Amino acid sequence: MALKPAFGLQQTQSLVMTPQLLQSIKLLQFNNVELDQYISSEIERNPLLTRDDGPAPESNVIELRPRNDAEAMSERLDTSLENLFPDDPGRRDPISPDLSAQWRSASGAGPSTSSDGDWNPEAFVATPQTLRDVLQEQILLIFKEPAERFLALHLADSLEDSGYLTDFDELPARTGASRAELEKVLFKLQQNIEPAGLFARNLSECLAIQLRAKGRLDPAMQALLQNLDLLARRDFASLRKICGVDESDLVDMLSEIRMLDPKPGTAFLSEGSEPITPDVIVSAAPDGTWRVELNEEAVPRVLVDQSYCAKVSAKSGKQDQTFISECLQNANWLVRALDQRSKSILKVASEIVRQQDAFLVHGVNHLRPLKLKTIADLVGMHESTVSRITANKFMMTPRGVFEMRYFFTAAIAAADGGDAHSAEAVRNRIRQLIDQETAENVLSDDALVDILKEEGVDIARRTVAKYREAMSIPSSVQRRREKRARIAQK
Repeated sequence: MALKPAFGLQQTQSLVMTPQLLQSIKLLQFNNVELDQYISSEIERNPLLTRDDGPAPESNVIELRPRNDAEAMSERLDTSLENLFPDDPGRRDPISPDLSAQWRSASGAGPSTSSDGDWNPEAFVATPQTLRDVLQEQILLIFKEPAERFLALHLADSLEDSGYLTDFDELPARTGASRAELEKVLFKLQQNIEPAGLFARNLSECLAIQLRAKGRLDPAMQALLQNLDLLARRDFASLRKICGVDESDLVDMLSEIRMLDPKPGTAFLSEGSEPITPDVIVSAAPDGTWRVELNEEAVPRVLVDQSYCAKVSAKSGKQDQTFISECLQNANWLVRALDQRSKSILKVASEIVRQQDAFLVHGVNHLRPLKLKTIADLVGMHESTVSRITANKFMMTPRGVFEMRYFFTAAIAAADGGDAHSAEAVRNRIRQLIDQETAENVLSDDALVDILKEEGVDIARRTVAKYREAMSIPSSVQRRREKRARIAQK
């Protein structure tokens, strides 16, 4: 049979996503900052779009009757100080294996300005000095020789934000200077630059520079700095033997180290943390209901300028008519897409509030296990849609601001066959038990398992160890050593 080109007709079925559908999916997963930037770009491109600064529609508010509505909300809500906000799962232990994370430097705050046009005295605060500005001023005074000054400035440019010089071995090839010349300049910088600790090549050297400046770098302290790995493991017995000191002297040495700054360069960082703008606000009403509403600041709204569209259409030609028609179509689509996005977020948030009513009333120990599929089935959406809605969205509740994903936790079986427990609630309970420890009664992982099983939580020892390590809590042996050291210090 000979091969030759021919025309044929074939019928197939396929799922095609239109550009409008793709943009709708993007709008769902945008956070409020990304959404505002997207709307601003659309307003610049489309002359028929304008922002709507009017009051929010009533459809942006839902009042829920919680599942536990036997008594008024003001009487049910547990607002004790220790239960107002759950423990931060990312909180670091005072002494962690990562020694450089034990201390926090005070980062400088940049000047603030008024956003509403009012006179603000803080707007006239001088711009804070950067690390390079501070170093350049001191280098010009310390070094008189042009060659040394050039190398010193090059070393300053190579510093990380933390103040460390981690690529020192690469500098001879980049500068053309010998290693001996660079080490001479580096030593002079370490001895004279303020704050002390800059230009260190590792944590041990950073602490040594600061102790030398205070006149406290004796042989015992040098031995301690050379064995920071033992300090991370809280092996105080080995440290006493290596340093040749007794327990009280070791406690004093550790107290001095805790007063040092492991990252002296971060004090000159002016970037402040961006405040979180919640997308949904949940408040309690005295009649026992929850009020769930969209935050107007996080949900920008747009309008289609119909009068301007009619005016331009009446005076435009055929080509302009096509452009105006496309603009009108895109504007109407964007308004509908934003409205659908708001309704979807409010719908999902309301169902989360309904499912996690006990958490809002009593605290993190009453957080229920919850899956995305459960919410998806209840609100009639696909699981992937709920995932996009809850990504990078925040909810402000009487217990603080939480990412919407926070309310979705795995389930841990109950020991008595009852309702399952939330993994987040179990983690919080583990931290509470460890916080209540004393030096004479430090709980091992097995002891934690036994206590949790008595409280109705069926959990394995390896799961307890995994949760404890995820919260940066050391083992029972390390905790016992640290508690005894603190008692000895007192």
